[in-house]
Amino acid sequence: MLSVRPSIQEIPRGSSRRRGPSVPSTLEVSTPPRKRRKESPVEQHRQYVGIDLHRRRSVIVRRNEAGETLETVRIANDPIELSSVLARAGEHPDVILEATYGWYWAADLLSECGATVHLAHPLGNNWGRRRMKNDERDATDLVDLLRLGRLAESWIAPPPLRELRELIRYRGKLVHLRSSLKAQVHAVLAKEGVAVPMSDLFGVKGQRLLDQLGLADAYRTRVESLRELIEHVDRHVAMLEAEIAPVLAGDLSYQAVQRIPGVGPVLGSIFVAEIGDITRFKSARHLCSWAGLTPSHHESDTTVRRGHITKQGSRLVRWAAVEAVAHQHGWNPVSTQHHRVAERRGNKIGRVAAARKLLIYVYYALRDGEVRCLAQTG
Repeated sequence: MLSVRPSIQEIPRGSSRRRGPSVPSTLEVSTPPRKRRKESPVEQHRQYVGIDLHRRRSVIVRRNEAGETLETVRIANDPIELSSVLARAGEHPDVILEATYGWYWAADLLSECGATVHLAHPLGNNWGRRRMKNDERDATDLVDLLRLGRLAESWIAPPPLRELRELIRYRGKLVHLRSSLKAQVHAVLAKEGVAVPMSDLFGVKGQRLLDQLGLADAYRTRVESLRELIEHVDRHVAMLEAEIAPVLAGDLSYQAVQRIPGVGPVLGSIFVAEIGDITRFKSARHLCSWAGLTPSHHESDTTVRRGHITKQGSRLVRWAAVEAVAHQHGWNPVSTQHHRVAERRGNKIGRVAAARKLLIYVYYALRDGEVRCLAQTG
């Protein structure tokens, strides 16, 4: 018969009360960890902090190297509150947060407080099929991925590079908006049956045509409004280009990447800003994989299957590489790759293959400050 009387070792010394029998103490089942408990000096050697960052509030989970939860707290997104919680994790803790909405301020603040900041890739980590999903579980999973060495980590760009990215990305948004506005003008003219003989409706001859059109009141109002909006966007695009130019002036990598056929100042600035520190890539193949221009790989036993390109990377870098291929003139290794693959598998796949080859030359241009093995012939 199993005795349920607690042993002498189970009774704390100096206690006047005897501990009654309990199933957890008899069967040696550990009690669930509390939300917060006092850490021993050993536990303070190294701690891991996971932050599930949101727009207004965040959940923070602290764990030790053994995976025991030391604290779980929900705070408002305030620098003082975040600093006070981080102070309880000791000196130089490892902090992990996800690369989601508005992580810049938190990463900079944590670095200033002496923490080693890690940035989790939202698409690179396998979260599994969880029955329960809440903020505390998300923060705990982030800590465990970092603690067990299974974290797919993103690169944290320095603040000056992030500012340059902000300008370049905003310029891209405005150019996309301007293209949409121009397409609407063409759509209005098509409704009225107006033929556009020139290639550029918004050039000198095209503007003269728009001034002389006799459209109905509703269509005329819309076209005039669209033309004014296009002028405003043009001014803002020019303003952004004036701010970007001094930042990249004298950059040898920026000058070298423009020697690649099809790459001009705009596409060159995208490559420099989005790729950043080229030494973080071991080879040109790693850069192509990071940009999402390599096919997905599925292997099981002796079966290997490759699918479409992953597209899990910088969308702007992929667009710039494909756009540079479209601006190729003459014969060079990139255009040769384009035509060779397009003959077998179609123009779309050929353009993607050429974009991947062009990105290889971008890698060497950013790494060495020169373009190697790319002799353009007429």
